[in-house]
Parts: sequence; C-alpha cells; structure tokens
Amino acid sequence: MKPASPKLDLGIDRALSVPVYLQICHRFKTAIAQGHLHSGDRVPAVRGLAMELNVARGTVEMAYRILADEGYLQVRGAAGTIVSSALPVSVSGPARAGKPPPATSAAASPHGSGAPKPYQLGLPAIDAFPRKVWNRLVAHRLRSGDASAFAYPDPAGFWPLRERIATYLGLSRGVECVPEQVFVTTGYRATLELVLRSLASPDDAFWFEDPGYILARRFLLEVNARLVPVPVDAHGISVERGLALNANARFAVVTPSHQSPMGVTLSLERRMALLDWAKANGSWVIEDDYDSEFRYAGRPLPALKSLDQHDRVIYSGTFSKVMFPGLRLAYVVAPLSATQRFHEVSASMNAGSPYLLQASVTDFMAEGHFARHLKKMRLLYAHRREITARALSEVFGERLSINLPPGGLQMAAHFVDGTDDAAVADRANPGGFGEQALSRWYMAAPPQSGLVLGFANIVDEDQAMRRALELKRAADA
Repeated sequence: MKPASPKLDLGIDRALSVPVYLQICHRFKTAIAQGHLHSGDRVPAVRGLAMELNVARGTVEMAYRILADEGYLQVRGAAGTIVSSALPVSVSGPARAGKPPPATSAAASPHGSGAPKPYQLGLPAIDAFPRKVWNRLVAHRLRSGDASAFAYPDPAGFWPLRERIATYLGLSRGVECVPEQVFVTTGYRATLELVLRSLASPDDAFWFEDPGYILARRFLLEVNARLVPVPVDAHGISVERGLALNANARFAVVTPSHQSPMGVTLSLERRMALLDWAKANGSWVIEDDYDSEFRYAGRPLPALKSLDQHDRVIYSGTFSKVMFPGLRLAYVVAPLSATQRFHEVSASMNAGSPYLLQASVTDFMAEGHFARHLKKMRLLYAHRREITARALSEVFGERLSINLPPGGLQMAAHFVDGTDDAAVADRANPGGFGEQALSRWYMAAPPQSGLVLGFANIVDEDQAMRRALELKRAADA
C-alpha cells in the first residue's frame, strides 16, 4: 500500500481576495513543485480535508476537479485520489530521496510501465476496455472448478484458445492455418525466442528494418543475432537493398501492415519480392502483425502470410494491443513443416501461459465481445488519432511534419528544423509523456529527427491540446 503523504501546510487565509478553492489548488501545486508530494502519493479524502480546513465539501471537490483537469491529480473513485503520474513538465518536483530517476535514455522501454502516459507507445485505450464483462468472465472461470485450472498448462497454449485464434486469423487476416500451428506465448520477445530456438543457427543473418522496432532489435542483439539493417522508405522495407546487402540472409523481420515506427504499409510489389526471395533462398520471414486490426479507411489489410504459397512466413500476433498488455498473451503461427519442432521447443522453454487468462480470452472471443470491442475501438482510435494530430499541428505549426498513419496506434512526427529529438524526449519523459525519439530507432541509415507518439490514451480535445503545449515547452527548453 502506498504510504501516506507527508503533512502539508494547506492553511487557508480568508482575508485574501483569492477564492478558497483556488488557494487549495495553489497549495497543492506548490507542494508538488517543491517535492513534498510525488507521483502516486495519495492525497486527503474530500471529506477529511474539508473538515481539516473547516470549509464546505463542495469547495474541496471543486479544487480537486480543477487539479485533475489540469493533470495534477488522478481520481480513482473508491480507491482514492492520487498525484498523477503524468505531471506537467514545469511542475515536477525533485526526485524522492533514495528513489532512482526514471529511465530516459535509449535503453528505456518505448512501452513504459505503470499508469498510462498520453503518448505512450504500444498501449491501447485502457479507459475503454469492457472491464465489467472481463471481470465476469474471469470470475466465472474461477468458480468453475475445472480441474485443468489446477494442473500445468499446455506449453503450446490452451487448446480452445488456439482453435479460436486459428478461426479468427482465417476470417479477419486471411491466414489459413490449423490450431496445431498456433502457439500461445507471453509476448513478442517470447515469440522471437521460440522461433530462433526452433529454426535459427548461430551464424544466421537477419534482415532488419531500418528504422525498426526497437525492442525486437534489442532482443536480437542480446542473443547475438547478426543483423543486417535494411532501409525503409514510403513503400516499406527495400527488398532490393536487402539483396544487395546480404542476399543469403536466413531471416527477415518485418512489420508489413503498419511499419514500426514509420507507419507505412509494405507495397504489394515488395511483398511479392520478399516472398520470392524467401522461397528461392530457403529463408524465413517473421511477420510482426502487432496492431493491424486498427485501420481507419476500409477493412484491415490482409496479412503478408495470406499471400504465402510456400510456407515461408512465420506469423506473429498479440492480444496486448487489441485487449490490454497486462494479459501477456501473444501467439505465433508456425510453418506447417516446422510444427513438430515448435512443439518440442515450446515444451522445453516453459510450463505454458496461465490457464485462467487464456480461458478467459477464449470466452471473450466465443461470446462475441472480442469482435464488438474491435469495432468500437476502431471508431474511438480514429477520433483520438485525429484530435492528437490536429493539436500537435496547431501548436507546432510547420516545425513538425506529421505522418498520419492509415492504421495502428502510433504516429511518427518529424522535426523539419533539425531539433534534437533525443533531448526533447529526455526532457519530456520525466513528466510522464511516453513519446520516443525517432532517431533512436535507426541503426545504419541516416537518422531522422522526430518523435514516435501513441495516441490511444488521448481522451479528448482539451487533453490533446494541453499535452501538445506541454510537449512544445519541452521542445523549446
């Protein structure tokens, strides 16, 4: 439990012309700026503070409402009110003694952790998830007394969930597979580990998008994979450049539907060229289809795997973006020829993902909640994408060029004046913004200056404008 915050001097001077609720606001802001209150600290309950200050409850409620609207407090209903984890940059106080500073370097995860940040990458709209439905499904599974809930789970995944995933992929992504090919993992990193342990050799070369998904790059470098950075342009990864750099690479790691981080879609011509290369060379293409369910013009694009006639594409998906990342559930479709090998490796890697979460996701899909949630989220994200881009454009003007993606949960914005994007990101992230410097996603190609920003948790136009203004202050500092 969070320790109580230190005793604060919130004395009220009724001789002042300033209204009492504004005095309360000012004293909270001062306490935060001076480091007496920190992100996550619980603040006094409305009734208790009203009694302590001898003011009406409505006065304290008004002050708290203003502080919450301005981003200083976070109201959590019956759980109480706390100091926000996404404080405005200009008021963040000094770090608490003994507490390490937040990670802001290139080693920091682009996904972050803890409470949602406005521009955080890889995070769906937590506020819009149907929690009551989910809680009911989980509770039902807990009460069922199913003996399988108490045994070791299947390392390959809960069979009914694998059946549901195979059916879903066939209908929505054009991926023809059988449940035996579907393996449930604990995330994309675990998926990559399963693929590499099943199919890779120590000296294999990997085509890797440049710029490309920063967490996949880190993992592959950690396991000493030999990466070949292949440039990305407006049509996706350049297969021609890949052939020139290393035609005999064993793997290509790509994000064809929504390239990470640039947001472009791999053209049909390059899709076919990539598949032709994989067939001719006996290579594997690892398709990370991480958020392709969300497309704001027409239906979601078919997966690269749907064009694969020679079983060379290894398809990877996740529930982190379409439901919530706390599930830690992802999946991979193994090549039919390598299914037995994947089974052997998965059995040696772990004891399987938790039964309760897998079974609850199965029920979520079987009862139609999954399809309804996706439909609702497409409309919501289209709106949040629009208001985020509009606010940034209005605040930054021509200084920032925004590549508005046709799909996904993030966008890339380029500084046209050569602003040091890494410095901007480092100044902004301690305030809880969550955006990332685009230049850090490059390996060999000349890095572009810009920001990679999520928009799923920008809830309204006021917040979009407020965060854009705060981001600009960080850029101008």
